[in-house]
Amino acid sequence: MGAGKLAGTNSARRQDTIMVDHPRTPGLKVLVFAASLRKESLNRKLAALAGRLAERQGATVDLASMRDFDVPLYDGDLEAANGVPPGALEFRRRLQENDAFIVSSPEYNFSMPGTLKNLIDWTSRIRPQPFDGQHALLLSASPSLAGGNRGLWALRVPLEHLGTRVFPDMFSLSMAHKAFAGDDFADPALRVRFEKNVQGFLSLAEAAKHYPCIKRAWVEFLGEPPGAGADRVDPIDATS
Repeated sequence: MGAGKLAGTNSARRQDTIMVDHPRTPGLKVLVFAASLRKESLNRKLAALAGRLAERQGATVDLASMRDFDVPLYDGDLEAANGVPPGALEFRRRLQENDAFIVSSPEYNFSMPGTLKNLIDWTSRIRPQPFDGQHALLLSASPSLAGGNRGLWALRVPLEHLGTRVFPDMFSLSMAHKAFAGDDFADPALRVRFEKNVQGFLSLAEAAKHYPCIKRAWVEFLGEPPGAGADRVDPIDATS
């Protein structure tokens, strides 16, 4: 009987550990997409994997494609004549309908894809400016040893300028053409590291959704006191 009690206790402890290591985020809505147009893109595979992981954590995932947000090259004359194009309006709608977004972006010439930067530029023209206050996790996959990481540092710049709370821990998958076994990682240790990265982001986004003090902490993290004016964000409406 003593052995049975001990086994039961150990089992309970294991269950507690699982709950701590794998927090769920029910009610969280997350937009997930890859900043690549190629059908067989490694970044599309990584984005889909992140989406499945988020769903297992209880989040509602909106898996999108860059083709959903098709826009012409930014042109001020075109904007003056026709306004913001439908692709950018759709991106704004999806951003606002979700609590956070995850983007997996390839690296082109040590930077982000021009298609993604162009979409950001168009969408930032909408008022109220839709990136302000959003939470984002940046991922990349590349056959290179750097894993596309340099492109993610370039991507952080416009997003943080526009007020997006970019999660500090980015995930770059090096040698990505050899990293997958089907739709999952071949290396279990790599899978655990990826899961912890995504779970950490979801937990923070969930906390920010329910606890306003977290939002203030993010502003302070960016080096701007609450209420300070900045051209990257819209003025705070004192009546709202």
